[in-house]
Amino acid sequence: MSSPSDVHNGHAKSGPKSLRRLKLAGLIGVAVAAVVVVVGLDGRFVAEGEVRKWTQTQAIPTVATINPQGAGSENGLVLPGTVQPFFDAQIHARVNGYLRRWYADIGDRVKAGQVLADIDTPDLDQQLVRAQADLATAQANERLAAITSQRWASLLAKDAVSHQEADEKAGDLAAKASLTNAARAQVDQLRAEEGFKRIVAPFDGVVTARNTDIGALIAAGTPTATPLFAVSKVDRLRIYVSVPQDYSAQVRTGMTATLTVPEYPAETFKAQVTNSAGAVGGRTGAVQVELQIANPDGKLKPGDYAQVTFDLPAARDVLSIPVSATLFRPKGMAVATVGPGDRVLMKYVSVVRDLGSRLEISAGLAPGDRVIDNPPDSLDQGDLVRVGGADARTAGA
Repeated sequence: MSSPSDVHNGHAKSGPKSLRRLKLAGLIGVAVAAVVVVVGLDGRFVAEGEVRKWTQTQAIPTVATINPQGAGSENGLVLPGTVQPFFDAQIHARVNGYLRRWYADIGDRVKAGQVLADIDTPDLDQQLVRAQADLATAQANERLAAITSQRWASLLAKDAVSHQEADEKAGDLAAKASLTNAARAQVDQLRAEEGFKRIVAPFDGVVTARNTDIGALIAAGTPTATPLFAVSKVDRLRIYVSVPQDYSAQVRTGMTATLTVPEYPAETFKAQVTNSAGAVGGRTGAVQVELQIANPDGKLKPGDYAQVTFDLPAARDVLSIPVSATLFRPKGMAVATVGPGDRVLMKYVSVVRDLGSRLEISAGLAPGDRVIDNPPDSLDQGDLVRVGGADARTAGA
């Protein structure tokens, strides 16, 4: 058995060694913790740098570019036009009365001079009877004055009356003749007005409106009076088009244009330019041009909306780009292009024609420019961009 003294000596020997081991273990643990912290911080810094780099990379917008296309193939100028009849008559009444009967309704084809309606005019009829009676009285007075003047002229030849008395009778005859002429003129006027009791067609055409009916009161001469009938000549039509000032010099009298109407979408019609206003409208900034077209079968109707296409010479130095490639800026319409170093270069352009999905540009772009299609609204001058795809595509692709 060990004595207590031996046990005490063993503990005394092992104590300093255990203490040293504990210190060493603590130092190793601190070192390991420090290494772990350093490695963790370094990894965090690397990750933050990568995230920052990725964020910066993602902040650079990826864009698609196009090349402007020449506008030579799009040389047709398409403009809206209004189809009008060759002649259009709004027929009003010239006499007061009541409509007795009408003979033509809307859509009826009529000939020149054909009766459209009759007007009953009792007041005018009575005025004519009174005027005829006045004319008869004036003629009787004139005949009596003529006989009297002849008798006094005979008496003057025999020196039975004075020259003064003979001249008075001759003057009375002249006065009576003037009264007769005035009464006759009144009768002729009323007879002419009687002719307006019959409403007739002024030319061959189609009745396009009938605004009266049997028994309707007819009031002639009022500024707001509604026309009784409307007759249009439709076998030949006029088409009016407002041509923009930029193209007015290219649209000339004698050239042929093609027009389409909504009711015949698959059919085209040929019309010829016959007249030009020769002046630019102050409000429209365009020149009004008149075209004419034969319409023997009546397929086209007055009032039709038409699209008129003028075949113009191919434009030079004009480029075409999609509408989606444009930006609106305070200075005007701009196009974003990719410049040196993949930096954005804004170019302000002049639009010469709007083709709907595309625009024709007359100034501001070059054929070799790399135009950004669908650019973000936030894009600005000098921004860095990344071009997607290996090659740029054309505007017409």
